[in-house]
Amino acid sequence: MFKPVIGLEIHVELKTQSKMFCQCSANYFGKKPNTNTCSVCLGLPGALPVPNKKAVEWAQLIGKALNCRLNQNSKFDRKHYFYPDLPKGYQISQYDEPLSLQGYVEINQKRFRIHRVHLEEDTGKLIHSGADTLVDFNRSGVPLVEIVTEPDFDNSEDVKRFLEELHSIIRYLGVSDADMEKGSMRMEPNISLKQEGQAELPKYKVEVKNINSFRFVKQAIKYELERQQEILDRGETPAQETRGFDEKKQSTYLQRSKEEAHDYRYFPEPDIPPMIFSREYLDSIKVPELPAEKMAGYMKLGIKEQDAFVLTRNKSNTDFYEVFTDEVKKRIKKKHKDIQADLYQKTANFVINKIKTYSNVQSELINIFMSALLPKEVDEHRLNEVIKKVMLYNRQAIDDYQKGKQNSIMFLVGQVMREMKGQVDAKIVRKQLENELKKI
Repeated sequence: MFKPVIGLEIHVELKTQSKMFCQCSANYFGKKPNTNTCSVCLGLPGALPVPNKKAVEWAQLIGKALNCRLNQNSKFDRKHYFYPDLPKGYQISQYDEPLSLQGYVEINQKRFRIHRVHLEEDTGKLIHSGADTLVDFNRSGVPLVEIVTEPDFDNSEDVKRFLEELHSIIRYLGVSDADMEKGSMRMEPNISLKQEGQAELPKYKVEVKNINSFRFVKQAIKYELERQQEILDRGETPAQETRGFDEKKQSTYLQRSKEEAHDYRYFPEPDIPPMIFSREYLDSIKVPELPAEKMAGYMKLGIKEQDAFVLTRNKSNTDFYEVFTDEVKKRIKKKHKDIQADLYQKTANFVINKIKTYSNVQSELINIFMSALLPKEVDEHRLNEVIKKVMLYNRQAIDDYQKGKQNSIMFLVGQVMREMKGQVDAKIVRKQLENELKKI
């Protein structure tokens, strides 16, 4: 029997205004190819990189949010490889002194370790057109955070759940849109199999590059595990390689043999001095309330676990819910104790159903909620007249109630509610009916 061994590399583009080492705009999406470039991001001779301070701060914020140890000493390195989308022949990245190390994320009482969080520049983009391969360097140099996990996963469902949680955390931090359709969050699982009970890691691993969907990650892992199982069953060892994922065929394909760290010939970036951070500065980095904490807080307010989960997966949904609930609370009077008791669950139910229809909290939406769930203003005179009328024409139900058939009163309540056209709370109707029945 073989057991899956899966680790993850996740690349997240930061939404800074400028690129990592130059003043070109980091907002490259949709622009005409090769118009958002300069001598630095094109790697022209004599161009000198200058680090983006905001990108460094945001990468450290991500590290802290993932419970990492932030390093006081860090530096940039040159990672050498030759590929058409890399104009310099090397990528400015981080190797042995990254910004953050040794973190973790807990999901469903499982702890998945973070090996490192480091900062680098993104590459250009290859566009395949018929027999030609075109290169667009607009993306080259955009700040890119790489999050590397330990190989702590043994099934694709845990991988998917982890990635969803990470996606929510990144968006809560406000450092990236993490829009996978635009490529601002890309996922690369490293997949292998080992013998059940084997302590050491397998002697190989297969990396599947640049996946932009949680569903596709699951499909890629499933295919790879089956492919590798067949190879191992033949008594062979799968090749250590980098593969792509074909979404239509739901299968992986060979791209190149996988490099080891020494193949990249890392050495310190000579044009960028080492970074030294004081302990006071690192301690001052404040992480906002994250999805898991927010969810726990909602559940303490009486919101069901599944509803709390839905509300906290997307920060815009969370903000919508909290603004909506605050507005409702302002309108509720102290006498409405019946709705105050489970107000948060009622607003949660309402918002979850309406959030796809409304982009922001409007008076119209508040009014719909108030009219649907708040107790109605009761016309006492009209209610008394209707109760007397219903009691007059439903003598049999009254006799049944007096004989001990308690459910008979609900028939009377229904008759009153129909006459009042729903403009009264059923609890008030029942109480009034009980008072009248006691007088008989």
